[in-house]
Amino acid sequence: MGSWLKFLPLALFLGVAGFLLKGLSLDPGELPSALIGKPSPQFTSARLPASAGEFDSQSMKGEVWVLNVWASWCGPCVEEHPYLKQLAAQRDVPLVGLNYKDDANNALSWLSQLGNPFTHLLDDNRGDVGLDWGVYGVPETFVIDRSGTVRYKHVGPVLAGDLEKYILPIIDQLQKEPLT
Repeated sequence: MGSWLKFLPLALFLGVAGFLLKGLSLDPGELPSALIGKPSPQFTSARLPASAGEFDSQSMKGEVWVLNVWASWCGPCVEEHPYLKQLAAQRDVPLVGLNYKDDANNALSWLSQLGNPFTHLLDDNRGDVGLDWGVYGVPETFVIDRSGTVRYKHVGPVLAGDLEKYILPIIDQLQKEPLT
């Protein structure tokens, strides 16, 4: 019985090494989301500019829509912005921009320089809405179906390949599906 104990440290080392090797093969951009396949969080948010009133996510019921969480201080958000403008130009789908933990004036200035692709522009300066959506950081993008179910989550900047390979096909498929 005691002879196998001398191999215990080696077995533990190999086990830990195996887990580390597995971790190296994972894509950090593919963070799991507990929301996929579940109803999207319901929320009410101030719009930008503040004089534009409030947005209620319930108003999106019956529509396929995209929620993009972004901020003016976010470098990757600048990188993805042309592709959000492309999405807005190519598909008739509401694009909801959730400005996350940002100054409203900075956000509006940023959009005036780069262009505003958003159908609805929302202010989440405290991060409460982002927290409800399980946002890890910006940018993050969600696709929501007609019944209000989250069908896709993209972590990191949406780039040309992401738009063509994932987001546009999912939107096209969901827009063909009837409201359930």
